[in-house]
Amino acid sequence: MIERYRTAEIEAIFSDTGRFSRYLEVELLAVEAMEKIGIAPAGATRACREGAPVIDDAFVVAVTERERVTNHDVAAFVDVVQAAIAASGDRGALHASWIHYGLTSSDVVDTSWCSMLVAACDVLLDASDALVTTLKGMASEHRGTAMIGRTHGIHAEPTTFGVTCALWCLQADRDRSRLRDARQAIAVGKLSGAVGTYSNIDPSVEAHVCAALGLLPTPATQVIARDRHAQFLYACAAVGTTCESIAVNLRHLQRTEVGEVEEGFGAGQKGSSAMPHKRNPISAETLTGLSRVLRGNLLAGLEDVALWHERDISHSSTERVVLPDSAQLAHYSLRRLTRLLIGLTVNADRMLANLHLLHGVVFSQPVLLALINAGRSRDEAYRIVQEDAARAIADRRPFRDVLHADERVPLTGHELDDVFALERTLARIGPIFDALDAVI
Repeated sequence: MIERYRTAEIEAIFSDTGRFSRYLEVELLAVEAMEKIGIAPAGATRACREGAPVIDDAFVVAVTERERVTNHDVAAFVDVVQAAIAASGDRGALHASWIHYGLTSSDVVDTSWCSMLVAACDVLLDASDALVTTLKGMASEHRGTAMIGRTHGIHAEPTTFGVTCALWCLQADRDRSRLRDARQAIAVGKLSGAVGTYSNIDPSVEAHVCAALGLLPTPATQVIARDRHAQFLYACAAVGTTCESIAVNLRHLQRTEVGEVEEGFGAGQKGSSAMPHKRNPISAETLTGLSRVLRGNLLAGLEDVALWHERDISHSSTERVVLPDSAQLAHYSLRRLTRLLIGLTVNADRMLANLHLLHGVVFSQPVLLALINAGRSRDEAYRIVQEDAARAIADRRPFRDVLHADERVPLTGHELDDVFALERTLARIGPIFDALDAVI
């Protein structure tokens, strides 16, 4: 992941030192389990833990150097760890060979990957909590902030900005549920050997290691089934898509001709290198772009599910890129959208002005229903309303006045006032906020 979109919390999980630290812990826990059941001799765990190398940048360099010889990253890791333990003293030299005893590379790598992805889910869930909380607060604040609803990009009927935020919040909450489900799906481990049959390792070793890492043992081939990883990538892609959905709408609302919201603009910020007046929706546009990468990563993850027989490594190179990058981008997107919303300027007066931009024709459906209630057929009523709405727009006259002057419209002034009452149109939004009340 390029530096621009990194977050420190996710970077710490997937960095080389973070990854090798988990590898080492899996190896040491396996020795501990084997000593517990009498396979490894007494004292092996203590000797290996005390002699184990510090996982730092120097260790990463040592593994990289060794990999030039082994052409195998896990074998290089094991060689460097065993050499450090063996060099730590007589006890280390005696017990170093218990590192990686009976294991295959994927026992260590897959279990570590799952542990890292669980940690990433926890970070993402914290960020998701913050977004949901922000949106819920905005929905409450703007429950009565009237604005025009748009379908096909065209003025439809009145709504409120609070309703819009409430629906965004409910979608973000569903993303949060998907992250929880992905965490559960990926919180597994395996130490069952070359084809998953425990041929050279006792199942209790797997149980011990997984319990210590907060994972559940799972039946596997040489590798854990990749539909679990794809589910994690889907949860990340869903987060990105929700962020994009919100961002695209904010981008439209910030257009000069609309002017209903505006991204925050900091002191010293420049919107354009050439045009000093510009204040562009850069955060929303960035979120739109990053969501495309997240969906592309999901496709790569789905391609990784189908492996040859008990295992091939076609998934490995892909996952080194898409798993950390998706976690990074999803976390970055959640945080950036939350900051965008916290700093958002909501122009309530402009929202109301735009609602009335078409002289009241957005109340055409209640007029239609009133005419039907007055005895007109639906098609006849529809044609009357359609013609009068077009006349109001063309002549720039209030739609109510056009209707009142039309002899075909048997509605009194009082009845027309009721039809055009904004309060009546928005009187039944309560169930939307009832659903929001259930969001924790």
